[in-house]
Amino acid sequence: MQYTESVRRTASALVVAAAAAALMTGCTPAGEAGASGEPSQSVQSPAPGTAAGGSGSGGTGQAKPAASGSPAASGGKAKPCTSDDVKVTEARQAAVRPPGTGTGAAIVAVANTSKSTCTVQGFPTVAGAGNGSPDKNVPLATTHSGSAATVSLAPGARAWTKLTFVNVQGEADGYCESGATPASFPTLVVGVPGAGAHQTALDDGVLALCDNKATVTAYSAAKPS
Repeated sequence: MQYTESVRRTASALVVAAAAAALMTGCTPAGEAGASGEPSQSVQSPAPGTAAGGSGSGGTGQAKPAASGSPAASGGKAKPCTSDDVKVTEARQAAVRPPGTGTGAAIVAVANTSKSTCTVQGFPTVAGAGNGSPDKNVPLATTHSGSAATVSLAPGARAWTKLTFVNVQGEADGYCESGATPASFPTLVVGVPGAGAHQTALDDGVLALCDNKATVTAYSAAKPS
């Protein structure tokens, strides 16, 4: 009886010792099998600003940098001139012209009379103005000389063109070398591409020419001679 009681006490002491050992250790060491038989794993928290699984330098959870700068301005490109923007402000005989007694050549200036910059580009059309009605205008066949470029006209600025005619020869009423009868017009009608047709008079007399033809230069910022 005493032997049995001694064995029981010894067994109880062993159980208490085992429980105390378990409480002292607290957890299973990393890399060793836990109670489930699976190795334990350590999980690192993501760095601030990144999502789990992100690298911190381009992971899918990282916020994209804000776009820098703003769209470039259009630069305020000037619009083409309209018929309300321009008018002919000068028309005179050119200093350099074919020999003869007619007009020979004329210099024509078109000015921007608006309050905004606009552009002209191209070659003029030319007609001799008929008396009393535009229906009586006589269009001239034009040959283009040189190439056209865009001319930007600030308010008050001018673009120039030179009109060279088949000149009248001889004295008095003169004659045309082609045998045609010379023509004379009190005024010219000069067209500006996209900006209408404008009537003007030469500052030194009527327009006299042969064959209803003219060679014309493109509008330019440079004044021809």
